[in-house]
Amino acid sequence: MAKVVNTDKAPAAIGPYVQGIDLGNMLFASGQIPINPATGEMPTCVKEQAKQSLANVKAIVTEAGYQVKNIVKTTIFLADMNDFADVNSVYEAFFTENEATFPARSCVQVARIPKDAKVEIEVIAVK
Repeated sequence: MAKVVNTDKAPAAIGPYVQGIDLGNMLFASGQIPINPATGEMPTCVKEQAKQSLANVKAIVTEAGYQVKNIVKTTIFLADMNDFADVNSVYEAFFTENEATFPARSCVQVARIPKDAKVEIEVIAVK
């Protein structure tokens, strides 16, 4: 049975999911834009946006009872593919700091990300 995952440590996602859907042995954490839930603000630098998006993802994963090492797939949406190297460096540091292997990853450029963010990240985690 699917369970909606909510936490005030990450903003509500844009789209059909609130923040995450836990299917019991698999979690889908919906696209997390880089809004800091404590301030409601979004950094302007793409690296800082990537850090905040990943922090939001971690908050949802943790709330659902998973760990970063349970993440097996990520999708990174970029407003500008030229930002990939900067986002990738933050991505690598995040998984290294959380002692997790790098999950399978897709990275795509999209015409526009909600709230004019530069990056949005969603993940799938398994138990």
